[in-house]
Amino acid sequence: MGVLRRLAISMAALSVLAGPAASPVLAQSPFPAHPVPAPAAAAPAPAAAPPRPGARLAPGQPIPPAELEAFVDGVVADAMAHDHIAGVTVSVTQFGQVALKKGYGAASRAPWRPVDPDRTLFRIGSISKTFTWILVLRQVEAGHMRLDAPVNLYLPDALRIHDQGFSNPIRVEDLMDHRPGFEDRVLGQLFEKDAARVRPLTAYLREERPRRVREPGTSTSYSNYGAALAGEAVSEVTGKPYESLVESEITGPLGMAHTTFREPHPRRQDLAAPMPAALAADVAVGYHWTPAGFQARPFEFIEQVAPAGAGSSTAGDMARYMLTLSNNGALEGAQVYGPITAQAFSTPQPHPPGVPAWRHGLIEYPLSGGFTGVGHSGGTLSFLSNMVIIPDLNLGVFVSTNTDTGGPLATTLPDRIVQRFYASPPAAPPAPSRALADDRAAFEGVYLSERRAYHGLEGFVMHLINLVTVRTTPDGRLLLAGGDGVSRFAPAGPPAAGRFVSEDGPTRLVFQMQNGRAVRFFTPAVTFDRVGPLQQTGPLILLTLLTAVAALATLGGVILRLRRDHRETSTQQRASLLQTSQAVLWLMAMAMLAFWALGAGDIAQVIYGWPQPAIVFASACALVAAIMAIVTLGLTPLVWRGGRRVDSWTPARKLRFTMTAVIFLAYGVLLFFWGALEPWSG
Repeated sequence: MGVLRRLAISMAALSVLAGPAASPVLAQSPFPAHPVPAPAAAAPAPAAAPPRPGARLAPGQPIPPAELEAFVDGVVADAMAHDHIAGVTVSVTQFGQVALKKGYGAASRAPWRPVDPDRTLFRIGSISKTFTWILVLRQVEAGHMRLDAPVNLYLPDALRIHDQGFSNPIRVEDLMDHRPGFEDRVLGQLFEKDAARVRPLTAYLREERPRRVREPGTSTSYSNYGAALAGEAVSEVTGKPYESLVESEITGPLGMAHTTFREPHPRRQDLAAPMPAALAADVAVGYHWTPAGFQARPFEFIEQVAPAGAGSSTAGDMARYMLTLSNNGALEGAQVYGPITAQAFSTPQPHPPGVPAWRHGLIEYPLSGGFTGVGHSGGTLSFLSNMVIIPDLNLGVFVSTNTDTGGPLATTLPDRIVQRFYASPPAAPPAPSRALADDRAAFEGVYLSERRAYHGLEGFVMHLINLVTVRTTPDGRLLLAGGDGVSRFAPAGPPAAGRFVSEDGPTRLVFQMQNGRAVRFFTPAVTFDRVGPLQQTGPLILLTLLTAVAALATLGGVILRLRRDHRETSTQQRASLLQTSQAVLWLMAMAMLAFWALGAGDIAQVIYGWPQPAIVFASACALVAAIMAIVTLGLTPLVWRGGRRVDSWTPARKLRFTMTAVIFLAYGVLLFFWGALEPWSG
């Protein structure tokens, strides 16, 4: 499972795939303790407001520019060296001004091109969705759309979402708050490296329609498809292509001349016009860090799902964007949205107590010192970004990196700035709880993300890498272990309340309790459900090992019997041949799955090349073996009946045959349950 763990780490880093709180173990997940104030216009806080005890500045005091630059320089330099990041771009706004705008490192390493904060375009991933939500809310303000209306009212017939057995239609606000009830599919279709494979948005939405797996509005599960659907709905209502809408209604009026949702591909009649050559020349190269050094990646095409993640921008332009969001949609005389949109972005939507709320597409982030940010993270295969606005400090921070190792810097920089200048010194870590140690069974178990594919080979892979194990320590701490490590939490109050706080920062963890037992826990972007034994990796690993041993023993028995005379009936002979064939197929399936997993360390190759022939072949071998296992078990009574004693197997061999048949069938049933026996589904 070590290779699958590396795959999970790669998947967790992709915010355009995972959105906020991408990490399965919540190492980067925001959880405020209580409701937060709504964003206000960019006006200084009262000058008399005192600083927090031990804090460097009061909320009404701006950060001295020289100190801010020196601090950010140090944090970025350390991260670039420690995490191997090729290039970084940063902008900070405060009190209606650009306080810092700077580039670090390489936009391209060969040939060398430095990062220019006003010229170098970085891919901003899911921050693109905030542009989509502005477009939606502009139509709400104009009376052309309603948030509580079914999105089908605004879609062409070919793209309307069928009920699929569910009672309620998907509303516009369900898309904005990531509660449409879709499964989430990624592999082989969300990103493209070949421009010829890029599809128009309407074709993508029609051909990649996900299944509905829960009632809309009931559970948060981040959805790129839902955001893309909202963008298409706006295009349908206005009669304009999405890219043109962004330019005419947002980036044009705001003077964001170096921001675009267009991509550098040959001109095609069925796609939006390509990115202008002048901008394309300034796009940063994306990098994958390997033990051998930086590996340049090809341009990642996301145009087929443009409203969810195709934006490219500079630190300078994103500073203008943050100033606009901080000032209720206004900048230098331009007004890109009005009070209805400002109110929507200021209103937390219903959510489980203690979990950060969505604000119609923006997410709350708890920060050091009790402050709260509002914004969005974003990521592609190579670019990791974050945009956080802190209303109480009139502060905005944008950061983007062009290497797949840049997630920690993008995630933590806004909070580190707040912590350095406005927060009190960190308090002592929360104390463990003996009551938790005594009631460990209430929380311990395995939890599975609701944000995943629910069927087929992708469902099998995503099931494996989206499991989180919850354990307790003898002294009363909670441990969450997933793809990218272990997070430690202590109870925030009585353990039975289900609330925990991280030992390393403001992150909070909230469980839903039923009859004194945790049944799920929440993040802003996704819910994790407690699962039973058959959905855990333990039984899967055990049966895999048993099947491998049984298969090897079966082949070993064949070799031994070839060296000496043995007696068997014709039925036993056929049954033996059938079981030997299964043994070969099971071993081939395992070998091919291991071969696929060894090449899965770079998530880009998995996504671009999905489904790889190795995993399809492994699934096909397993499917045939499972079918043969059913037949073999049906032959077992005939094998036991046998013929005369001298012409039949010994009782010991009959028992070995039966045990092997049961193991093979049990393994096939479990793989079927996990979705691994569908080679056609890749």
